[in-house]
Amino acid sequence: MTLTQKLVVGLGNPGAKYVGTRHNIGFDVLDALCRKLAAPPPRVNGDGKTSSIALGSDKLLLVWPQTYMNHSGRCVRRFAQFYKTDIHSDLLVICDDLSLPVGKVRVRPQGSAGGQKGLADILQQLGSLQIPRLRIGIGAVPDHWDGADYVLSRFRDDERPVIAHSVERACSAIEAWCQHDLQYCMNHFNS
Repeated sequence: MTLTQKLVVGLGNPGAKYVGTRHNIGFDVLDALCRKLAAPPPRVNGDGKTSSIALGSDKLLLVWPQTYMNHSGRCVRRFAQFYKTDIHSDLLVICDDLSLPVGKVRVRPQGSAGGQKGLADILQQLGSLQIPRLRIGIGAVPDHWDGADYVLSRFRDDERPVIAHSVERACSAIEAWCQHDLQYCMNHFNS
């Protein structure tokens, strides 16, 4: 049986100072997925870290871009080209979303970046708005906060259980995307 290569890209910033920040929710989802599926630990692979695992008839390549958020597209383009990935069906980008309430999971097949600069760079580098994405709400920027400071802040104690549940849902959504398709994933995980 031939395995289909799928890319799952989690967005975030590399380095210890960014661990656990709102902007790194994509990294958090991939870390949780690795634990859940007993994937090998990620290793440096060019301008990203990668791990891979077989899931049914798919081979998942998990990618943590190490280019910092705003330049994620370069890394994603390199992996998509190398693996000859169909960017409209075999690529899924995981990122944070300021326009969604904390913890809300939303899967979409296409659209604008909605202000998410890492996603914007991916769309620009790949030359398409039709890039499937899974967004996790981190809440709107509070009054009197700078947007950059907010996305680099950590979740409050009362938000952590909600985010932990959302990360679990996102992992299940990725598995559903692999086992079925994006439409199935949207029907079951967009609530």
